[in-house]
Amino acid sequence: MSNKYYDLTYLSLQVNTIIVLTLFIVAMNIILVLVDSLNKSALKTYNPETICETPNLEEFAKKSLIFENHYISSLPCMPARREIFAGRKEFMWRPWGPLEIFDPRMPRIIQSAGYNTGIVTDHYHYWEETSNGYIQGFASSKFIRGHETDFWKMHDDKEVPKWVKKMSEFRASEHMNQYYANVKDFDGEEDFFPAKTFSAACDWLEENSGNGDFFLHIESFDVHEPFHVPEPYASMYTDGSSDDFNIWPPYQIYDDLEKFMDQTSNEELQYLESQYMGKTTMADKWFGHLCEKLDRLSLWDNTMVIFTTDHGHDLGIRRSFGKQYPHYDSHANIPLFIWHPKFRGNGKRVNTLTQNVDLFATLVDASGSDIPDTNRHSKSLLPIVKNPEKTNRKVILYGTYGQGVCLNDGEWTLFCSPVKDKQLYNYSTMILRPLIVDNPVDGRVGDMPNQPIDQGFFDETVPYPLWKMPIKIDPRTYENFLFNRKKDPHQKENLWDTEVKKRNELLRLLRSVLDEEGYPAEQLDRLNLTDEVLNNLN
Repeated sequence: MSNKYYDLTYLSLQVNTIIVLTLFIVAMNIILVLVDSLNKSALKTYNPETICETPNLEEFAKKSLIFENHYISSLPCMPARREIFAGRKEFMWRPWGPLEIFDPRMPRIIQSAGYNTGIVTDHYHYWEETSNGYIQGFASSKFIRGHETDFWKMHDDKEVPKWVKKMSEFRASEHMNQYYANVKDFDGEEDFFPAKTFSAACDWLEENSGNGDFFLHIESFDVHEPFHVPEPYASMYTDGSSDDFNIWPPYQIYDDLEKFMDQTSNEELQYLESQYMGKTTMADKWFGHLCEKLDRLSLWDNTMVIFTTDHGHDLGIRRSFGKQYPHYDSHANIPLFIWHPKFRGNGKRVNTLTQNVDLFATLVDASGSDIPDTNRHSKSLLPIVKNPEKTNRKVILYGTYGQGVCLNDGEWTLFCSPVKDKQLYNYSTMILRPLIVDNPVDGRVGDMPNQPIDQGFFDETVPYPLWKMPIKIDPRTYENFLFNRKKDPHQKENLWDTEVKKRNELLRLLRSVLDEEGYPAEQLDRLNLTDEVLNNLN
């Protein structure tokens, strides 16, 4: 063969390589859709046996990559969003709070790459005083007011319907009355929050999609509680409605949760699930309007769309509501779909472990920006989008501040709870008001600790001094758990006391991953993971 043949062959390979790489990194629009509190079990893509109808998500999934082992990282709402916005897990360091001064701002990074950026949401926590920094990095915003206890409309303590009084049995009546004041004049489906949120997102696309590359962050607070839905969704999965049932069960205060479960009938639990599914179907319908808008504007061929949630929501299973520790797969294993215009998933399922903290690096990477050196915990999912067989992580950690730590290696899950009466600290550049003080949902009021508050460089990755504030949080449980996910996918059989060899192996693995990801020193003592303890394991 001639040298010319080899030269041409080499040139052809070079050209093809360049084309592939260009297709992967070329500028494209980016849309992140986050639907709050969405269970995998409610989606036929993951659970064919569910009666909940989500036809638009099913169609979107058929063209996307479907992630089977996508998980939470830090809970609840704003801790989960700090991870998306800053790429930093926080459940070992602090509770709910604003972005720190050392946190990168994901929308600003993307904007610096030449993108027009916007957020459309009804997630009212974004405009609370404890959530500063999350939305300020966007170039444009559209807020839909009135969800949950949003201080939107004036309310009073005059007569309210029975369903509002039922919610007030375990929650502060002024907050339940606030929700009623916000929604009492709604006439129909178009007034409810998914309709307003996705319609506003469609308007944003109509106005801005022709003005250069864009990043649009869409958040629907539904299917979050209260599980209040209009017809036809209210009766779609039940024989009838009932004002005698509580559509916003307690879960933040554990004694109240136990009382609620003790006095709640199976009929009421089934009704709650029916309203949750009704909300899910309603949110799906309006997500469908977004997909139709992408069709009409011919955006699918140059727009990456990511669809996920912040966490699931237990609906009475194991006497649990919400997204509380222990973080069973029922709310910790969450849906994730990714559509990439150049690497189309076509319904292929991805089995590697991923987490919501990975969205930070993914979004930054997709914009063509460099992932900041300060990033500790986030890994871009774009290599998996390109090659779905690629492994992202072999093990993941997740949890809630002041509770336990969860380790998952794909086959096993281990929940390591704290030891009773061990000191906990909150680390931040700010004196944060923790969740136990003036909680806006439950009306809880606690006292700030009397111990002195220290300041110093407690985290070697943070170039600023942090306040070290002692805080007391009573975990929901001090019990530890071990489950084999392959043999026991519903995590019913706790093997902590019987699979001792595997338990000790995973405890050592947990410590090694914590060493890699970082933690305050006292957390080892709280979690019983000190060198002394681990060295004495049989």
